[in-house]
Amino acid sequence: MSKSVFNPVNQQTSTSSKIVVGLERIAEAFKVLLWEKAKQLGISPIQIQILTFSAYHKQELCTVSYLAKEFNVTKPTISDAIKVLHQKKMIRKDYSNSDSRSYSIILTAVGQAIISETKNLGEPLQKTIDTVDKTELDAMFSTLSKLIYQLNRNGILTVQRTCFGCSFYDKKESKDYCNLLNKTLVSTDIRLDCPEFIEK
Repeated sequence: MSKSVFNPVNQQTSTSSKIVVGLERIAEAFKVLLWEKAKQLGISPIQIQILTFSAYHKQELCTVSYLAKEFNVTKPTISDAIKVLHQKKMIRKDYSNSDSRSYSIILTAVGQAIISETKNLGEPLQKTIDTVDKTELDAMFSTLSKLIYQLNRNGILTVQRTCFGCSFYDKKESKDYCNLLNKTLVSTDIRLDCPEFIEK
């Protein structure tokens, strides 16, 4: 117990412990914003996340299996959330031609209206981040993108769509390079959620 990163005594001598606790506080801030919006709209936080993900990602990613991996929850949890969204006419199910049990979800007009209500969900965090000096912000993003990739490699994050794990990503003369865009990538060009991502 004394070696825990959450022990304030350990934090005084360990920068990495302070960062872990800092990330936990930021995650808590996002959770608070999500819960507040969920209460306003009368749906659950996971339902907001499903709608938001489906609004901005390819339809083939909007399946029960993929959403369960994306949000690190069980398939039954996603299925239950989708069932409610379907009952509230926020989504419709598009069944596969090859497997009648498999489907992806598509937002209805009601679902799109909910998305318009949630589009500013991350704004308080973004406004705070925007006050940070650009040089510090670029360095922070560079570290964050590498950390996310490493967490995926360690099996903690099951899904990531960042450049480092993409088949188009390469190193040319020790520089990050995208073979799809045919360009060298500076640290701020690295994407955390790339629409063209194809896993290595």
